[in-house]
Amino acid sequence: TSLSHTVMTEPASNGIPAKRIYAFRQGESAGGKHLKELLGNKGCLLCEMARLGARVPPGFTITTEVCQEFVKLGNKLPEGLLEDVKAAVKEVEENMGKKYGDAVDPLLFSVRSGAAVSMPGMMNTVLDLGLCDANVEGLASKYGKRFAYDCYRRLLAMFGDVVYNIPGEEFEQQIEVTKKEQKVTQDIELTAESLNKLIKRFKEVFSKHGKSLPQDPWEQLVQSISAVFLSYNTPRAIKYREINKITSIKGTAANVQSMVFGNLSDKSGTGVCFTRNPATGQRGLWGEFLPNAQGEDVVSGVRTPLPLTELDRFFPGVHAELDQNTRRLEAHLQDMQDSEFTVQDGVLYMLQTRNGKRTGLAALTVAVDMVEEKLVTTDAAIMMVEPRHLEQLLHPTFEDEQAYRNAKMVIAKGLAASPGAGVGKVVFTAEDAIMMHKKGETPILCREDTSPDDVGGMNSAAGILTQRGGMTSHAAVVARGWGKPCVCGAALAIDVRNK
Repeated sequence: TSLSHTVMTEPASNGIPAKRIYAFRQGESAGGKHLKELLGNKGCLLCEMARLGARVPPGFTITTEVCQEFVKLGNKLPEGLLEDVKAAVKEVEENMGKKYGDAVDPLLFSVRSGAAVSMPGMMNTVLDLGLCDANVEGLASKYGKRFAYDCYRRLLAMFGDVVYNIPGEEFEQQIEVTKKEQKVTQDIELTAESLNKLIKRFKEVFSKHGKSLPQDPWEQLVQSISAVFLSYNTPRAIKYREINKITSIKGTAANVQSMVFGNLSDKSGTGVCFTRNPATGQRGLWGEFLPNAQGEDVVSGVRTPLPLTELDRFFPGVHAELDQNTRRLEAHLQDMQDSEFTVQDGVLYMLQTRNGKRTGLAALTVAVDMVEEKLVTTDAAIMMVEPRHLEQLLHPTFEDEQAYRNAKMVIAKGLAASPGAGVGKVVFTAEDAIMMHKKGETPILCREDTSPDDVGGMNSAAGILTQRGGMTSHAAVVARGWGKPCVCGAALAIDVRNK
């Protein structure tokens, strides 16, 4: 079937009704990069990837104008939107050959935010929507209990955090308790039995807050779309826009996309890649992945991922296909790309792409190289280098790097996520970093891993150190964009509670 679904809103100024929803699937979409303000950066590039023929899981984008309507209506979805969403879901169902909310083999969705300007991790995402008590066993009978329970506990944790504002730490505490009981250190080592126990514990966390996961899949979807629109005006998103001087954008779009599963089996995984090294600008596929994981596992930093050089060891042939896809995207979009991907049973899917955040050194190198490679004009290359990139080249570095490497004072080694050197006093919370900075002192923010709620403290810190996470984690991406030195995945224990 063709992507015929057009959703009407109020008539535009020219009298022609505007679209509320833009659908996309491999080879076809009415949207594209020319609609960035309307579809947000993520949505317009999902449509663009689909039009280029990339294997993109089908879905649709609800426009930023709907977000504006939502705010004007006192944080309520516009009348008729649910019917429009159901019509768009029906087209995805026909394309995927599955039904949303089905009792045996349900189609599941993700809902992700996406404003016109990329704000990594600042707004909300919910995965695995459509699972409930009535169909989780059906999914288990088809694909295995461990996979089904793993998806369900992820939905519970993300929905509780994003939609009901239940602190994520409460779910993390239950994960740690369950791992200790089973005497394992990684989430991936939890058995189906332990994950089922974890589901029950997560439901108890909901109950403690007077909440429960909606058992109607449509109610899950509606509440998640609302939460994405609400996330545009959360304190952390407002702070990020303030720090980065982002103004004059309409709001966020909501991207509803069919799920593909990096946690389906050992032949599945998920990752993040750049077409060039975001720290140095060197050309070549660069990034990380995790086998048997979902996308948020990589960017959140809860597990330290593997370098892309090991991708073919787990998924033969995928590295070459990924390289081909991302090179094509870079040439078409005329800038270094930061792309997310999932491998499901050995098949590569492209989840999103955006212009990659980079250091000052990388910005200069990329600009010069892309002119020499005849990918961009000289004028376009000059515009790729921002004033802050030049400022970063003046930031501190080690006078004698080798002397520090050999020093007895080195307490740990980690991943060089963002270059530079920083000196200051250790703090363990974003709030302490902000307070110390206000007093005129220099903090170094040390965390197990960072989350979007930490951006104020990250901006105040002279450097960032995390115990977990890799080169594409939240801490790494934000630090590189701001030109702050950052070490991730350090081989030491950071006890935030006891400081």
